[in-house]
Amino acid sequence: MSNQHSDTGFMNKTKAGLRRNPAVATTIVLAALLSVVAIPGSSVTANTEPAHAAAQLSRIDVNDGFAELVKAVKPAVVNISVTSYVNRSGSGQNNRHRGQNPQQLEEFFRRFFGDSFNFPRNTPEDSNDNDDNTYPERRSSAVGSGFLIDPDGFVVTNYHVIENADEIEVVLDDGTRIPATLKGTDQKTDLALLEIQTGRPLPYLEFGDSNEAEVGDWVIAIGNPFGLGGTTTSGIISARGRDLRAGQLVDFIQIDASINRGNSGGPLFNTRGQVIGINSVIYSPNGGNIGIGFAIPSAVASGVIAQLQQSGVVERGYLGVHIQALTAEIAESLGLQDESGALVTEVVEDSPAQAAGIESGDVILEYDGRKVTTMRDLPKLVALTTRSEEVNIELWRNNGNHTVTVTIGSVDTEAVASAGKDHADDLQLGLELAELDQAHIEKYGLTGATSGVVIVNVDPQSPAAQRGLREGDIIKRVGDTMVSNPDDVIEAIRQGKEKEKKSVLMLVQKGKYSRFVVVPLKA
Repeated sequence: MSNQHSDTGFMNKTKAGLRRNPAVATTIVLAALLSVVAIPGSSVTANTEPAHAAAQLSRIDVNDGFAELVKAVKPAVVNISVTSYVNRSGSGQNNRHRGQNPQQLEEFFRRFFGDSFNFPRNTPEDSNDNDDNTYPERRSSAVGSGFLIDPDGFVVTNYHVIENADEIEVVLDDGTRIPATLKGTDQKTDLALLEIQTGRPLPYLEFGDSNEAEVGDWVIAIGNPFGLGGTTTSGIISARGRDLRAGQLVDFIQIDASINRGNSGGPLFNTRGQVIGINSVIYSPNGGNIGIGFAIPSAVASGVIAQLQQSGVVERGYLGVHIQALTAEIAESLGLQDESGALVTEVVEDSPAQAAGIESGDVILEYDGRKVTTMRDLPKLVALTTRSEEVNIELWRNNGNHTVTVTIGSVDTEAVASAGKDHADDLQLGLELAELDQAHIEKYGLTGATSGVVIVNVDPQSPAAQRGLREGDIIKRVGDTMVSNPDDVIEAIRQGKEKEKKSVLMLVQKGKYSRFVVVPLKA
């Protein structure tokens, strides 16, 4: 038995947050039946030399509609059909369910395919020699969207469209169905690259620069919503830089062009016919379109896809710093005019950051010419940089701007610039300090700690206690001074008072991680 539905993995943001949307059961997949449309003045047909599908297309006049653009790009947009096999006894091809009992599997399928899903138990005559003569193998299907990026048959789609697939089939615009192989995936950006063999060149699309797109620009989406292939919708860019917590490396483009389940992996075009986004997420309380959709920007996707096409894997750039957000007080104490940037709390030993001379207390303002507006900007910029690439980083240090050149390393799955918890708040002094000797290391379990001043008592009435400073925390730095005994802390505070500073910045280690806190100075 089989169950066919539309884009099982399409992301759906509800009041409960981002989650995968239950698919519509028994949706009939309608493959696109139109022939490949020839572009006037070009050679884009089903059997001729390959061409960029929008090569002859300049920016269109939206007053004339989108017909010419759609004719140009539609031949390179494809449908994705995915099949998965699960044996309820746990012996099917999809081994991720091996060992689950029937009730667990039935509940899984109902959550995945919807409440109307019916998974009947097997009968002896239908058993086909199953080990337990009870549960049959289950075949489930899903559909999504994708697009060709070169004439040799490379197809871009979303990772969640093909996740856990046993068979993948690409349906061309002329209705041709071709088995696809998986070239590579990148779960963190929700991207996947497929490959098909046709024996003939294919029309293809090229990425545009999503950084040039502005709120209010017209956009066109083509895809396979609910299995209805070759569907075109239009709208505008509603917002930029949406952080949906769906992927730490993606700031989504928000659009009001209608996209639904099945549009996942389909292209988002500008009025030049360039792909500036990959439709991936909808915001909907009921699974249908309400005018809020999200696309992965091409500025992110193009580099990831290029790596998948070349090697089948994605290498993340690695800088080697721990960072935290700036607050108004921290910015003021450092002499900054605003809270833009990422404050470095620690530099990883033997990292590219250390080799370049980046220090704890530096504020990273720009990375490779791009402004670091918030702390979360930095990990995304670093991760999308290729290994061995040299980038210039602009820093704020000692009330001045400095530029360092970093040769970026690589890391597979670890964080590229860790953002620790930010608890920087107003504090008053109310601390009793001691040297970090062996007795205190043993008392507070500070194994591995090598420098700093340990807090041995905190006034319970002080804001320090209310804000989380506790016995056993280690003060590593006060202002610009690294401290190794209580006198160092006192002297650094005295100097701050002499300079008429209202507060002093401390680097405090709690457990394995450090953070900066602003300590107001008493009059």
